[in-house]
Amino acid sequence: MTGDTPPALAEARTTGGGRVLVILLLAYIFNFIDRQIVGVLAVPIKAELGISDTQIGLMIGLAFALFYTGLGIPIAWLADRGSRVRIIAISLGLWSLFTALCGFTRNFPQLFLARMGVGVGEAGGVAPSYSLIADYFPPEQRARALAFFSFGIPIGSAIGLYLGGWIAQAVNWRSAFMVVGFAGLLIVPLVAFGIKEPVRGGHDSGASGVAPPPLRRTLALLLSKPSFWLLSLGAACSSIMGYGLFAWLPSLFVRSYKMSLIEASVFYGTIVLIGGVAGVWLGGWISDRAGRARPGAYALVPALAWAIAAPFILAGLSMPIRSAAFFLFLVPTALTLAWLGPVTAAIQHIVPPAMRSTASACFLFINNLIGIGFGVPFLGYVSDRMKAAHGADSLLYSISYGLGFYAIATILLLIASRTLKRDWYRGG
Repeated sequence: MTGDTPPALAEARTTGGGRVLVILLLAYIFNFIDRQIVGVLAVPIKAELGISDTQIGLMIGLAFALFYTGLGIPIAWLADRGSRVRIIAISLGLWSLFTALCGFTRNFPQLFLARMGVGVGEAGGVAPSYSLIADYFPPEQRARALAFFSFGIPIGSAIGLYLGGWIAQAVNWRSAFMVVGFAGLLIVPLVAFGIKEPVRGGHDSGASGVAPPPLRRTLALLLSKPSFWLLSLGAACSSIMGYGLFAWLPSLFVRSYKMSLIEASVFYGTIVLIGGVAGVWLGGWISDRAGRARPGAYALVPALAWAIAAPFILAGLSMPIRSAAFFLFLVPTALTLAWLGPVTAAIQHIVPPAMRSTASACFLFINNLIGIGFGVPFLGYVSDRMKAAHGADSLLYSISYGLGFYAIATILLLIASRTLKRDWYRGG
């Protein structure tokens, strides 16, 4: 360290990283509790409101994705120029309030609009968090740091499944929305006052203090980088099934495995918690080690994971024995979430620090518009179309046919593993 190191940067490097990462993780856990709880609540919601799988898919997927994806880029543009911490805190408050509001709805249109509101809030949560983490950790630790942050996905999803199933069965589905929504509001002060805004690009050579460029320059740079599009579209294809499985497997276990709501929530919640945490961490750890010498590893690791995962899911869908099905779903849950650390880290590495929030938002726009906005309704629509032929097992066949998206995702990231070295940002 030289004598002219900015005080804020020195403080961030020496004392802030671990604490900030834990706070951001906590906010991300609530992000996914509020996002995924509706997967297990779909069973009683459908029964009470008398709606179809297609409508459930639109409510879980399209309603959320419309504003989540559309507002993500302008909010990230603001985050590259202002306080990322303030944006995350406000977003957390908004999505928690709208989640609680879901519990007060009385029909499908009201619930659809409330889920749109959840998407409005969550639009400002993830991309600014990615950018903050990249400024708190050096390049060789970023995939692991982002993987740790991504623990929010399996942990939040599992908690949402546990709480949603238990509260819905003990009280009703409306109470489940209210409890988790109001609980999220308690975290807002921790985010607002527990995180200091770090120096942008402090761990990147020659990047500290560089002013953020106009949006058109960021978009032009991304257009020139094949790796960005390969990573984004590959992750989006995997997310069609990733978000689809989160949304529909609880219903599948109730229909095809004849589980109760609470049994399905515990069964799948445990799979997501154990498999998800293991897969997210291993993906980040392996990619950081392999990526030091070969940037392409950040794409190669997820590609191999997806290729291995699909046959396990297919075997799990055809296994009538619960104990065997548990392990057959556990392995692919780990593998299908292994992409989170390496791919999000690679997005941070292919643009200058001043563009990271916006680049992350562009990535999330593609990933979530396709993954959530298309994937969840698509599986519901196919299930409805196959109901005449397969009855209660129509969802099982819908998921089976959807596994082809993992093959597309694998091919795209194998290609990206060959372009990342050229697209890597090295300062200057």
